Amino acid sequence: MITFDQVTVRYGDRPVLDEVSLTIPEGDLCLVVGRTGVGKSTLLGAVNGLVPHFTGGTLAGRVLVNGRDTRTHRPRDLADVVGMVTQDPVRSFVTDNVEEEIAFGMEQLGIEPRAMRKRVEETLDLMGIADLRDRTLTDLSGGQQQRVAIAAVLAAQPRILVLDEPTSALDPTAAQDVLSALTTLVHEVGMTVLLAEHRLERVMHAADSVLWLPGDGSAEVGPAAEVLARADVHPPLADLAVTLGWPTVPLSVREARRRVAAEGITLSPPGPLPRPNGHTERLRAERVTVRYGNLTAVHEADLSITDGEIVALMGRNGAGKSSLLWALQGSLRSTGTITVAGVDPRTLKPHTVRHHVALVPQNAGDLLYLSTVGDECRTADTESGAAPGTARSILNRLAIDLPEEQHPGDLSEGQKLALVLAIQLTPDPPVLLLDEPTRGLDYPTKARLSALLAELAAAGRCVVVSTHDVEFAAHVSSRMVLIADGEIIADGPTRELACASPVYAPQIAKVFTPHEVLTCDELPTRLQR
Repeated sequence: MITFDQVTVRYGDRPVLDEVSLTIPEGDLCLVVGRTGVGKSTLLGAVNGLVPHFTGGTLAGRVLVNGRDTRTHRPRDLADVVGMVTQDPVRSFVTDNVEEEIAFGMEQLGIEPRAMRKRVEETLDLMGIADLRDRTLTDLSGGQQQRVAIAAVLAAQPRILVLDEPTSALDPTAAQDVLSALTTLVHEVGMTVLLAEHRLERVMHAADSVLWLPGDGSAEVGPAAEVLARADVHPPLADLAVTLGWPTVPLSVREARRRVAAEGITLSPPGPLPRPNGHTERLRAERVTVRYGNLTAVHEADLSITDGEIVALMGRNGAGKSSLLWALQGSLRSTGTITVAGVDPRTLKPHTVRHHVALVPQNAGDLLYLSTVGDECRTADTESGAAPGTARSILNRLAIDLPEEQHPGDLSEGQKLALVLAIQLTPDPPVLLLDEPTRGLDYPTKARLSALLAELAAAGRCVVVSTHDVEFAAHVSSRMVLIADGEIIADGPTRELACASPVYAPQIAKVFTPHEVLTCDELPTRLQR
């Protein structure tokens, strides 16, 4: 179905893909893995002709898709065969309304109206978004927008579906629903799915094969358990395999639990939960309410956070997490009492509020407006009154290599987030708010982000992280706050709340339940055979 024959893609002198040859058969779900910047998006774009017709660069060799050569078939010539969902689905929207967006692609393909109506209904049900049919796209949460983008592509019924980070903005339950829908199409309809994802723990159990890009231009395809054992990206179950000396990686919690039981592995009880070391209240919210017309996004939320705390704010898509963060930052109209570092941020000017509280939004690129990375960093230093090079040094601590002259619009989503985080930390605010900070980040970069947040907390900062990434929350946070329908429904230590939840428990907790354990880091001192 998809064949790469000696494919080389170059941007400038360096090949992103170098003489890559591989075949993905019809009806396979192939998972594309690799660290940030190794060429995953380039490989995906080559499948539907975006590379090189619209992205620049040069392509040598041949990419055959259902027998069509992408050198002579532009994306519009492949639209009936290949559907693609990009990293930033909002950029692909061409209408204002959910139902209209799902129908648009079929209209371009000339689908008969009665058949089109039927497909719209089926796709709404398949993606679980029938209740959103009349909603305006800009009013949806990031996760809801992502599901609509996938639905819009699926409705055209392509034979090949290419997805770049399809679950990055989805809560755990929604991600599982979307993946179930995709696997149903693979198993029962014979659709071929090529899927790039950084949160491998969500999808690797469904993969027929894994395509690994090591970063040297080559590509390796093979059985998931074997390739993941060699790859330089390590989902939790791969770390577990290394810790326990297993030669292959279990692809599911169920498989890992069976191996653990067969080897008679148990865990000693955990130590006592660490007591909060903070004593100064950095952030307080009392009866905070946010409304959009008749919709109440946040309802009388109460929250108190002291210095040194890292709090994970979690809940399903549309629960009100982003609205609460923007209210705490002061940019969103709200009622109730908000005190951040001793002041109400709603009363401060933008150039002043950044010294009290910083927010990295879900779409980090919205804050980038200059022509080069260097300009963004230098402007951040100047506007914050910081020493020259401050923003760049923070960026370097995340080990993100961004050339000074690179245009921010050319960065991946993970690179944009790292740059915006460096800019927002330049004024040295005592409170940091992060909205889905791990979108587009590979495991090593997430580990560095965790270390950076731990440093900030140790220095007395207060950090609130809104995230759907349960593995990241387990690593970085000491406290978890759950929000549903705009109301805070639970607030307590991460270990207690996560381990007691089938939705928010990380994979290692599920493997060893009923023992309370969050990450592989705890295992060496607690393993008993």
